[in-house]
Amino acid sequence: MISRNFKNVLVVSVGFLSLFTAYGGLQSLQSSLNAEQGMGVASLSVIYASLIISSMFLPHIMIKNLGCKWTVVAGMACYVSYSFGNLYPGWYTLIPTSAVLGLGGAPLWSAKCTFLTIAGNAQAAEDGKKGSDVINQYFGIFFFIFQSSAVWGNLMSSLIFGQDSNIAIIPEEQLLACGAADCSLNLNMNITSTRPAQELVWTLVGCYIGVGVLAMIIVAVFLDNIDREESSHFRENREPFSKTFLATFRLLKDWRLLTLIPLTMYSGFEQSFLSGEYTKNYVTCALGIHYVGYVMMCFGATNSVCSFLFGRLARYTGRAALLLFAALANFSCIIALLFWRPHPDQLPIFFVFPALWGMADAIWQTQTNALYGILFPRHKEAAFANYRMWESLGFVIAFAYSTSLCLETKLYILLSFLVLTVVTYPIVEYHERKHPTPSIQEAGHPPHNQEGFHNDQGKIVAQTKL
Repeated sequence: MISRNFKNVLVVSVGFLSLFTAYGGLQSLQSSLNAEQGMGVASLSVIYASLIISSMFLPHIMIKNLGCKWTVVAGMACYVSYSFGNLYPGWYTLIPTSAVLGLGGAPLWSAKCTFLTIAGNAQAAEDGKKGSDVINQYFGIFFFIFQSSAVWGNLMSSLIFGQDSNIAIIPEEQLLACGAADCSLNLNMNITSTRPAQELVWTLVGCYIGVGVLAMIIVAVFLDNIDREESSHFRENREPFSKTFLATFRLLKDWRLLTLIPLTMYSGFEQSFLSGEYTKNYVTCALGIHYVGYVMMCFGATNSVCSFLFGRLARYTGRAALLLFAALANFSCIIALLFWRPHPDQLPIFFVFPALWGMADAIWQTQTNALYGILFPRHKEAAFANYRMWESLGFVIAFAYSTSLCLETKLYILLSFLVLTVVTYPIVEYHERKHPTPSIQEAGHPPHNQEGFHNDQGKIVAQTKL
């Protein structure tokens, strides 16, 4: 029989898998499916701008009042609203639902991280194990299941759009404008037959709505409300709103957090580049929109496997070596993308870049979150709120200039932030090696055997992809 805590981990993982099967597929398609007047990338920019505002105060308030379980359900409902907005995409449907999604995103991810951390510490206390070992195990399971959502969501889009009988052959004039081509060609590019038949779009979005609602049902019915007593106690002893709101900004007094801002923002830049720029300027431009799903499936599969593998490998190689490897992988891809001119005859190359990007992204996500948990164990909520806020700012900036700059310029901006990250991150890593931050025990779950249980809470790994 599996333990109650392990069952809860599986329920959360399957729920997020179902929810992000829908959202991940929609996000990959926005720059191509809703390309008119840059509406798709504008909606993504609104999502992350809204997420910044949400990160400042909503996670703490919702988790303490609703508990982790019902905060997750409420956040999932916000994501499903965005799918409804894509049924009849327009400025008056996409932008409001994008704002709603962003507001629900920060509480959703914070509640998930909090829930898995509580479950891991509780199970470690029962088994007399180290808290960090069980927490890392639970997050590894979550990563492996969750990251595969990119495979299923994009598979659905490619299979459905592949039924379009009006798939056009890409003309040679358009191929000249694909990739980091001449800036004037790139900005004036008019992609042929970007949008599939409306009936197929409705079919796909309807399927996404269905799996999103299924995610809410799975969590609402099968997930245990393990922090009910804490939530009830908080409602009886509320903290002032000003204290909750300012907690995120007070942590900015710590120089280590300020030094990590380039690394955190780069996480947003690199994710937005693949989902917004690579899918539009390379895949859709040279192959057609029906290939976007297959290419992003490659990214999702690689990301899922590498998140699991690198989570285990980190204990042998250390965090710094993995982050350096991710930086080298991204640097190589950026340089190659500056010179590559995509053509349908080079089909395998279209899958090489997302595979390498997925491998690097697995490192950025897992190790950066782990670093935040280690550095700020006494201010977890404020630390992860800052993480989401600065990562979201990277998304907002990248999506905001998406329709106004040529691809070559965007690649140089991405490269600049990568170099800045490589310069600033080692400063924090070196200081942590010389002056390790002491960990604290998770309140509310005392160990059965104090000698056999050490709760190294700082080593949690969290994932904050939207």
